[in-house]
Amino acid sequence: MDEDHVDRILTQWRKERPDLDVEPMGLLGRLARLSTYLGREIDKTFLELGLSSASFDVLATLRRSGKPYRLSPGDLLATTMITSGTMTNRIDQLEKAGFVERLTNPKDRRSVLIALKPEGLDLVERAVTAHVANQHRLTALLDPDERAALDTIARKFLAAFE
Repeated sequence: MDEDHVDRILTQWRKERPDLDVEPMGLLGRLARLSTYLGREIDKTFLELGLSSASFDVLATLRRSGKPYRLSPGDLLATTMITSGTMTNRIDQLEKAGFVERLTNPKDRRSVLIALKPEGLDLVERAVTAHVANQHRLTALLDPDERAALDTIARKFLAAFE
């Protein structure tokens, strides 16, 4: 197996601090570096469509909620790990671009719903299709058994934090 950047770092630490078990540093370092590389590749796909990961997240959340593709700002916020001010900013930008609109909630006239406009629906349909194709390209580096094993391990690891 080829040596990677993390191997070189671990070699240095093992030389300088042989008293430390740096094995977890290797795993976490690789996960962090991999996340960075994958994030860049994912962002490229969104940028080609004039989107950011953040704007895609809002549009995709509305789309996967099902018809009529409307959610309260609070429901949108519950799907993310951002502040309400950040969510408001994302919605404002998408509204300015003509992809979403604020509608009065028919069940509670004091609140609003965020709804996909036809232009937003068209964009998110193209974006999610491109995104899934890109994900297939990125994960094709692993064979099906490796993908399944990695998914199982990642699910277990993530569940410990969630």
